[in-house]
Amino acid sequence: MDWKQQMRALATRSREAARALAKWDTTSKNAALLAMAAGIEQAAATIKVANAKDVEAGRRAGLSAAVLDRLTLTDQRIAAVAQAVREIVALPDPVGQVRREWTAPNGMRMQKVSVPLGVILMIYEARPNVTVDAAALCVKSGNAVILRGGSEALHSNLALAEAMRPSLPADAVTVVPTTDRVAVDELLKLDDLINLCIPRGGESLIRAVVEKSRLPVIKHYKGVCHVFVDRDADLDMAEKIVINAKCQRPATCNALETLLVDEPVAAKFLPRIVRTLRSRRVELRVEERAQQYVIDGSIPLAEIRLATEEDWSAEYLDLILAIRVVAGLDEAIEHIAKYGSAHSDAIVTRNRDTAEQFLREVDSSSVFWNASTRLADGGVYGFGAEIGISTDKLHARGPMGLEDLTSYKYVVVGDGHIRE
Repeated sequence: MDWKQQMRALATRSREAARALAKWDTTSKNAALLAMAAGIEQAAATIKVANAKDVEAGRRAGLSAAVLDRLTLTDQRIAAVAQAVREIVALPDPVGQVRREWTAPNGMRMQKVSVPLGVILMIYEARPNVTVDAAALCVKSGNAVILRGGSEALHSNLALAEAMRPSLPADAVTVVPTTDRVAVDELLKLDDLINLCIPRGGESLIRAVVEKSRLPVIKHYKGVCHVFVDRDADLDMAEKIVINAKCQRPATCNALETLLVDEPVAAKFLPRIVRTLRSRRVELRVEERAQQYVIDGSIPLAEIRLATEEDWSAEYLDLILAIRVVAGLDEAIEHIAKYGSAHSDAIVTRNRDTAEQFLREVDSSSVFWNASTRLADGGVYGFGAEIGISTDKLHARGPMGLEDLTSYKYVVVGDGHIRE
């Protein structure tokens, strides 16, 4: 199979579709989104048949229960996916927005106007809902999208794309029709046709994409998220935030991985939070300075593992938590700067000056004061469905919504102006 030729042809068709979509006004895009949602609902039976093939193949292949659950599409989940598309209709159209306008001293009028990026390549794992979210966000922002989901979800992704396709320009939404990785490698070389690659998945997937890609890549290697409990914290609030950040959904990238506790409150806070964490079956990795506060007789020493250097940069994605005592705000900020992943970090304190220093100096895509890191999410931020979370600074940062799927151009209006 000549994947080089086939993927170039696929990307060429996507580029033509992107040019067609870029001409659509808001009314046309919203009508297409509503038709996409209706198409998904009408094809629910067909989608479930395709999905059953993927689930059965995954079960035979020994996929974990968690992966199989993410892969499975029930009637309720299909309805939720369609509803998510309808919610994007209500969001403002980012295309054509005037970001800035001014008049030059010579009288020329200038505008900085939002425009679609063009063609976006999405590479992701076994989450069929991402197929629909990415398609809907790209259509609303005037972009064509090439979708390469996990091989475990190929039949599901193809069925979902087929259900959405009738309402769109040809090739506006394309699922790569093979599980052969060579096809993806060829797409990653097509920087003359594809404008951006967004990988969603584990660190190994993202690093593999970055190493092979000639395209700009939005990166999110991992989420090593911190909560710092300051000496002026409300400890009841701190306990609530820590438990939510660690235990609500520990396998997400915005879950807490390292707890930092200010030394003046360690003796009071650590025993209580450790008891609560252990009651929720959280495995603890505790540094030596913190052990004296953790071992109070109610927690057996055998249940507390001494933290290693590797624990501070670990993304566990599980009910495991590293704990460290620090000598104040500056040491907490230094720890985050050294070991963090620039994803999401939080401080719990009643001291405004301390909080503002933390928010100012911690260089992460989301920083929180008296709030859980689990809130780092496009839906929570009011973006609707998110296409990913970036820990880069270019071109987007944090949860990526519609606005992050646009670039801009300068529109200049003169009256016979020339350069002397």
